[in-house]
Amino acid sequence: MIIVESSGFKPNKGLLFFGILMILAGVWVALNPDAVLLATALYLGAAFLLGGIGYLAVFRTLKSGGFLALGLLDIIVGLVLITNLGVTAASLTVLLALWVVCVGVIQIAFAMDARSAGLKSWTWTLVSGIAGLVFGMLILAHPAVGAFTISLMLGIYLILYGGLSVAEYAAMKKMTAG
Repeated sequence: MIIVESSGFKPNKGLLFFGILMILAGVWVALNPDAVLLATALYLGAAFLLGGIGYLAVFRTLKSGGFLALGLLDIIVGLVLITNLGVTAASLTVLLALWVVCVGVIQIAFAMDARSAGLKSWTWTLVSGIAGLVFGMLILAHPAVGAFTISLMLGIYLILYGGLSVAEYAAMKKMTAG
């Protein structure tokens, strides 16, 4: 903020407009979980495809069955998400929960291999795998809560982000008004 005070900078209303826009977007997102799930399905589908391709590239170098399994799993999940957006949005939390369970199982297997190889970091991988397994099972037990939570948390974040932008604008305006 010292730079703002000494530079002759005058805040424009763009930051204020952006903040208000983010607050409105946050409220909309929190109140429209179906639309959020549809957009999330498309975004995650692309991310899973790219991640799967990355894992396959690592597999080509390391010849690790774990990386092959993760790569194929991520590519399959990505294709399912992208090619069936409507169905995916409706079942996104269940699909994500199943993916988390599968990754948890693979991480547990990785941990056992790492332990057998004498690697000291195997416990972190095991803890991560167990946590994923538990988290995935909880989502599977309560998928509606998972869908609502995704939308609500994103909405809250956008509202907070927008509020921060409005506060920054107000602080800059106050500093430069003097």
